[in-house]
Amino acid sequence: MAEAVEPGSGSTGVRAVFFLLTPNESSFEKVEDVPQYVQQATPVFVGLIFLELVVGVLKAGAPMVTISDGLTSISAGMISRLPMLLMRGCELSTYIYVWDRYRLVELPWDSAWTWWFTFLGVDFCYYWVHRFAHEVAFLWAAHQVHHSSEYYNLTTALRQSLTQQFTSWIFYLPLALAVPPSIFAVHIQLNLLYQFWIHTELIQDLGPLEWVFNTPKHHRVHHGRNLYCIDKNYGGILIIWDRLFGTFALETEKVVYGLVYPIKKFEILYVQLHYYLYLWKKSKTYNTISNKLSTFINGPSWRPGKPRLGDHVGNPKVTGKEVPHDPSWSPPLQVYVVVHFLLVLRTYHDLFENKMVLSQLTILGMTIYILLTLTSLGFIIDKRPRAAVLEMLRCIVMVTAQRYGIMKPLLPSLAVPTEAFVSLSLLYWALQSFTQLLSIKRKAG
Repeated sequence: MAEAVEPGSGSTGVRAVFFLLTPNESSFEKVEDVPQYVQQATPVFVGLIFLELVVGVLKAGAPMVTISDGLTSISAGMISRLPMLLMRGCELSTYIYVWDRYRLVELPWDSAWTWWFTFLGVDFCYYWVHRFAHEVAFLWAAHQVHHSSEYYNLTTALRQSLTQQFTSWIFYLPLALAVPPSIFAVHIQLNLLYQFWIHTELIQDLGPLEWVFNTPKHHRVHHGRNLYCIDKNYGGILIIWDRLFGTFALETEKVVYGLVYPIKKFEILYVQLHYYLYLWKKSKTYNTISNKLSTFINGPSWRPGKPRLGDHVGNPKVTGKEVPHDPSWSPPLQVYVVVHFLLVLRTYHDLFENKMVLSQLTILGMTIYILLTLTSLGFIIDKRPRAAVLEMLRCIVMVTAQRYGIMKPLLPSLAVPTEAFVSLSLLYWALQSFTQLLSIKRKAG
């Protein structure tokens, strides 16, 4: 059915982001034929983020994203895709397993009715994925990553969880009893892509579309920590599920974004994993097995004696005058972090581009290097005491990777300047580490 359409055409990525693909051009018989719509849309993400920056400056006189927060969001998105280097996505893998063994009927893959049924089915399942991620504490431990930014812009859409994908697959399995995996593979991507553009403050109201579709106006409420915003507007593409199940809220007073208790950190592994440690420590304060288990399976704000979902009585009061966490750091250091981020982004791109021809050992090494880099840059932004030592060690790894051709410059013509920049980076952080060591010895003496 899609054979006559060129899936890699220039407009496909743009139209996929806004759910403007037709059944005729996006129905496939085999999973292997389904395009990587998310990957195709990457240039669209970059273009829209840049456009939002420009319009934000023209409209408000200031950019709508900070370097520290924006890089943290993009880093989270990068980390969330790393498991795909080793396996196909959990949602699709488990779906195919159930389809192959337990399907009850086989809807025709080339029918528009199947395509539209799958659209509704995936969006309905996503509503419950999303709702449970807010109402079950150990699922919230994964999903809180997406809510951890105190800003609301297109980079926030990329702030995804590393671990949420390992549980979300359960909610889509009923569709595998009837819907072909190839059609599911299309819609699981389109549902995700649509949710990118709604993460903006620039679009205020879309008129009658607000009744049916999830829009920036509705999704801003979902990201708010105001009392009226908490646990509202779970929809993916459609807002009708929230209207049906009583979780809809209109945007009224100014939305203050982020977690109820902001983490005020940019170190990426902390952003990803801190809530798991919090739950473990919380469970250890209780004596009974029942309360310990309830810590993980009840709502995030649950305490003994409270309802399953807890309540928000003790939440910090939101006044609307809150200022997002934006630590001050020198412009030269900001330039340094951005340049090194762009270099690791190039390594990340090369890794996914060549994963089929790279050895498992090389993939593992490049993955560790990416995690090390993103962690170290987070240490620098957070001004962690060990930032200098960690960055020195990372630069040693980077020089080695550069020597063996694993790390490439952004452009071939920049090979020599890049090598010089990396060498100077190593020298700078070595001196910083040595200075810190001398300072510690003086204090000890």
